[in-house]
This record gives sequence, C-alpha cells and structure tokens, in this order.
Amino acid sequence: MTDQELVDALDEVWGSTAAVGAELSEAEWNSPTDCPGWTAQDVLAHVIGIEETILGHPAPEVDVPDSEHLKNDFARSNEVWVESMRTSAGADVLARFSTVTGERLAGLRALDATGFDADSWTPAGRGTVRDLLPFRIFDSWVHEQDIRRAVEHPGGLDGIGASLALDRCVSTMGYVVGKKVAPPEGTTLVFDLGPPLPARFGLVIEAGRAVPLDAMPGTPTVTIGTTGETFVRLACGRIGPARADLTIDGDPALGAAVVANLNFLF
Repeated sequence: MTDQELVDALDEVWGSTAAVGAELSEAEWNSPTDCPGWTAQDVLAHVIGIEETILGHPAPEVDVPDSEHLKNDFARSNEVWVESMRTSAGADVLARFSTVTGERLAGLRALDATGFDADSWTPAGRGTVRDLLPFRIFDSWVHEQDIRRAVEHPGGLDGIGASLALDRCVSTMGYVVGKKVAPPEGTTLVFDLGPPLPARFGLVIEAGRAVPLDAMPGTPTVTIGTTGETFVRLACGRIGPARADLTIDGDPALGAAVVANLNFLF
C-alpha cells in the first residue's frame, strides 16, 4: 500500500468509529467491553490518549486509582488518559475523538515521502511514521470492534481496516504455532475461517518452524474452523476458547493447544 492509502485506511476506521459513536445513548457509552475495567467510553478515551501522545500533547495530571486490570506501569500510563475522561459525557469524548483524529489526519495528509520516513515510536520499537501507521490502523479497528460488540451495533467488518487487521492476526500464527505450541516436524494445520472476515490458510512444521502452506493438504493434522471475526477476537485476547464457537477436526489435543495459545497480544 502507498503511504496515502495507509492514511485512507486509518481515516476509514476512525470514520466508522465516529459513526457508531454518534448512534449511542449515554447509557450505551457506559456499556462494559471485552477490555477489563473499560466501558465503551473508556475504550474511545484510550484511543484518544494514544493519538494525543503521538501529537506530542502532555498527559493530563490525574490520580489513577488502583484497579485489578492495571497490571504494570504501561497499563497505568494508558489509564491516565482514560481516567481523565471518565466523568465526561460520552458525546463530549466523541467530540474530542473527532478533533484529535482530524488533527492527526490533516498532519498525515500533508506529509511527503520524507515525512513518512521520519523517525517515530512504534509498539515494536523505533521505526518511521510509515511503520507506525499499520499499528494504528490495527489498534484502532480492534478498539472500534470492542465498542461495537459492547453496544451491539455491529459493523466495520468489510473495509480495508478489517482486512489489514485480519492479515496481521494471520501473520502471527507462525509464532503461535511454531514457537508457543511447537508441534512435531511435519505437522500440518489449517485455519478455515468463515464470514465475517473469511479466510483459509495453512501451516506446516519444517525444521522447527511453522511455514505457510502454498496448497492445503488433503488430510491436515488438524483443522480449526470458526469465523474470521471470532479468530481475531481469540488472537487479540478478547475472548477465551471456552466462549468461542469453533470446531476442531483431526488431532483434538493439538487443536486445543493451538486455540489456547492464539492470543498474541498479552
């Protein structure tokens, strides 16, 4: 994708998030999400905080109360922004989201190639502004879905942001299967994902690594079937295997081990 196509994808996700936010009542903004300790409003406040930080705006000075979902200093630093907006009206948080994302998009639209090459923080370490964009698309889309599930307003599953998020989750399966599960040499595994977010892909263990298959085997060691949406929820730690609607064909123990280790974010 070109630089501006990446910006277009981010614009799409943020626009979809703003659209669902505009539909919500104050009660809906207070709906609990799959993110422990966070309501739909808190999730949006978190996204705002990241973009404010990227713009160089200082974090608000607020006291963050102890809470079970705050496991480390990084979580507490994220919570500062959330706590600062916790007593605000949902409509006001949405307005702030529109303001900060508008500022970010305007800045990105104004960049040339040199601007996209500029140094930047990314969740994977130092990189460039260009390197950061796929992370922001992925994170923003995942949080949009957190909000939509919490308030039962589905959507945002057929755009480029959704496709990029699915691709990112698929790309982590070599690590999940090869390193976290580490099945025997020659093991073949197929993911059969139905709509929404349909996809079908396979892996084979070669020299201790999980390598993508060019063609699906006739009888894989195990086939895991679910929807692409559920697969993403599992990969992002939003749902555990016990709550997931899925099927395992072939080696049940291997299938269960893979599903139990799909979460690559935590």
